[in-house]
Amino acid sequence: MKLPVIKHLSQFIEDNDEDYVVETIETLENLTEVPSLKDEELDVIGELISNMYGALEVQKMIKTGTPKKEALNTFMKRVMGSIDT
Repeated sequence: MKLPVIKHLSQFIEDNDEDYVVETIETLENLTEVPSLKDEELDVIGELISNMYGALEVQKMIKTGTPKKEALNTFMKRVMGSIDT
């Protein structure tokens, strides 16, 4: 996951609507079923999907009143903590 990408997607959700991101995730998840995709291509699609899910999580925190910067930092700490475990 990349914080700059999640930050950018979070801003996109604020400016537009989270439905765009949800529908994009669904589309990308469907693409992963194409049998001719290479591992590298699947990795890229997976990274995009995880960043979009991350942005949705950050947006949930923002909606509950967490300041944007704090929501981003909290999310990334949670991600890094799960990687270390």
